[in-house]
Amino acid sequence: MPWKETVTMDLRSQFVVAFESGLFTMSELCKSYEISRPTGYLWVSRSLKGEPSSMLDLSRAPHTCPHRTPPDVVDAITDLRRKHPNWGSRKLITILMRDNPKVRDRLPAVSTAGDILKAAGLVATRRRRPRCEHPGSTPVVTYEPNDEWYVDFKGEFRLGNKVMCYPLTVTDAFTRSVLCCDGLTSTEHGGTQKQMQLLFERVGMPKAMRSDNGCPFCSPAIGGISRLSLWWTKLGIFHDRSRPASPQDNGQHERMHKDLKAETTRPPGKDMAQQQKRFDAFRHDYNHVRPHEALGMATPASIWQPSLRTMPAKLPEPEYPGHMEIRTVGTSGHFKFAGQAPFISQVLSHEQIALEEIDDHIWSIRFYDRMLARLDLSNGKIVATMPRPNSSKPNTSTAILGGD
Repeated sequence: MPWKETVTMDLRSQFVVAFESGLFTMSELCKSYEISRPTGYLWVSRSLKGEPSSMLDLSRAPHTCPHRTPPDVVDAITDLRRKHPNWGSRKLITILMRDNPKVRDRLPAVSTAGDILKAAGLVATRRRRPRCEHPGSTPVVTYEPNDEWYVDFKGEFRLGNKVMCYPLTVTDAFTRSVLCCDGLTSTEHGGTQKQMQLLFERVGMPKAMRSDNGCPFCSPAIGGISRLSLWWTKLGIFHDRSRPASPQDNGQHERMHKDLKAETTRPPGKDMAQQQKRFDAFRHDYNHVRPHEALGMATPASIWQPSLRTMPAKLPEPEYPGHMEIRTVGTSGHFKFAGQAPFISQVLSHEQIALEEIDDHIWSIRFYDRMLARLDLSNGKIVATMPRPNSSKPNTSTAILGGD
């Protein structure tokens, strides 16, 4: 019979003692213990070592592993991870395959690289969050670079010299390329527009800009129009807004912000000049070094190209069809029309708007090619409209602005 696990060492010792007594032959003992002759001789030979542990089973683990990742490859993976602690194993393998010819032909699978990072203590264990449903987000559909850009301010933080830093970020929705990452001292309109103008002069203009509903991109004025979005409208750039309190609508841009915060603000720079160097280094790595899964592991810089829509030297004047009524908005935000003086917005002061009759007593109000609102002459009220890109019918919001 086979060895019983509870008395294995005792049986082996008894077997050896019986053989050494000379009263039994090896064949007789092996038949009695129901083991093979090679096994019997094995335990007799091992008993000669005189150590109690010699009667224990030896480890069956292989002495060598032909598929084990070579130490220099392990070092290359872990060193690159330490240099870029926010990059996953897929990105690390892609980078090494592209830039390190010494290990290119010996790289392990992505899953194995993940195990190597865990074994080296370079992967933090995260508590799995319960999944929750949300009503969805307004999709951004692009077909080529510069169809639409995301713009936002990453949350402010204090520098080493106690000055507040507000990072202004712009990314191309199609290629994920970070086009702008500049530290400003506030979110006020003047500084933001200046940086946007420098960006437009450097790389051209997009067809649309997508932002949240915060300052300076939006305001409490009709249709959320602000001085910045008014300037975009004059340049022929559509202002695409996400839903209020819905950062998931701009998830692609917010994900970039997570990496930006982790790699450039912990700890913050001692002053704005040092912090800007960090922003510039992040933008270079993000665009030229780091591969993106959404791009088939290509880099944004390998796909993005400057826009053919160049920044004009002078803002174009509005061109309205001849059948529309043209009015100039006064300093107070009112304009005169049909014996009335309804209020529209002080943001539009001294700007020309156009009115077109679409029904009895109902007039649509346009600014350049943007539909702003509808005017009901029967009560003098203005109803704001919320147009969408490539939409023939704007959605009418519930915001109603009364006249005098």
